[in-house]
Amino acid sequence: MDRLLVLRLETLGVVAEASLNGVPLARSSADQRALTVPIHEYTLAGANELELTIEPPPPGQPDAPRPLLSDGQRGASLRLLLPRIGQLAHPENARTLAQIDWAPAQGEVAEVPARLRKTVDLPIAFPRWRWFDAPVPEDAAALLAPAAVFLQGLALGLARGDPEPLVLAARLRFEELAQAYQRNLADDVGRLRVQIQQWHALQPLKPAMPVAEALCLRPLAGGRLFECLTPAGEPVLQSATAGGGRVAWPLRIAAIEERFYVLR
Repeated sequence: MDRLLVLRLETLGVVAEASLNGVPLARSSADQRALTVPIHEYTLAGANELELTIEPPPPGQPDAPRPLLSDGQRGASLRLLLPRIGQLAHPENARTLAQIDWAPAQGEVAEVPARLRKTVDLPIAFPRWRWFDAPVPEDAAALLAPAAVFLQGLALGLARGDPEPLVLAARLRFEELAQAYQRNLADDVGRLRVQIQQWHALQPLKPAMPVAEALCLRPLAGGRLFECLTPAGEPVLQSATAGGGRVAWPLRIAAIEERFYVLR
């Protein structure tokens, strides 16, 4: 693999979120100028749906439309780039495959959240990732209780310093990431195991036990995936670490035949 397909989000004076095929991949703050994210595992051969959202609500929260008066110093740009491995993922030295720009003139009033979409055909030869074919549940609300039980099992493993429940739940994710980036599967899994065990050795991990009443399942990709969040929009699986920091394990799950799988 000599090239890497990436998404680059640049913003000025606004918060913006970039999504591909219905999955949010990058979210900037008002003072964060540029984010670059590799996106192989979210792409589809043929048509792909690219979306740029200006001033999105917090993750898992409903939209609250409002007017935004531009001072001429607000804008956002979303690009799909194809740089060579080892080169800076910047439009000046990478091929641009798609682009969405938002930059209202001074004095213009725009309603936010504003969503700009574009369909782009990508020259890729990846397999069809499993999450594209995950079923859409008929009743997403009915997933809250069983999803909380599933997440409790992962949290209990972390509280014991045991990475195996998380490794097993995310097996398909690990397999596809290794395939997407031509990495060694055993190395990726081994790094997670060692990381969890090292954190737990320094200070026992104490993730909060997820409960259905405080679990937000944010639907992604047309309802095929669900992002597991707290009411505050943070990853539900997280713990304090030695030194006063926090570590989080973002989880995007699918429900298939009454079982849950971490697919992203």
